[in-house]
Amino acid sequence: MKLEEAITKRIYALCDKKGITPNKLAGLAGMPAGSLKSIFYGKSKNPGTRTILDLCQALDISLYDFFDDDLFRSKDLEGTY
Repeated sequence: MKLEEAITKRIYALCDKKGITPNKLAGLAGMPAGSLKSIFYGKSKNPGTRTILDLCQALDISLYDFFDDDLFRSKDLEGTY
């Protein structure tokens, strides 16, 4: 699985857990909804740590909590450059 796919799946799962839409999350994180959509649709190949931190803060979780998921435990994750 590609890293950006794992990040997208994790964001969707966290939105579902918190009962919010991705558009609502983007607003809470202070970013345009288009920025989040760029991650979801693969236009953003390498979401920055600052972007993920902003999403985590909007979700009231830590970076550790974000990445503490089976999606990120695989040694077969592929990054895109």
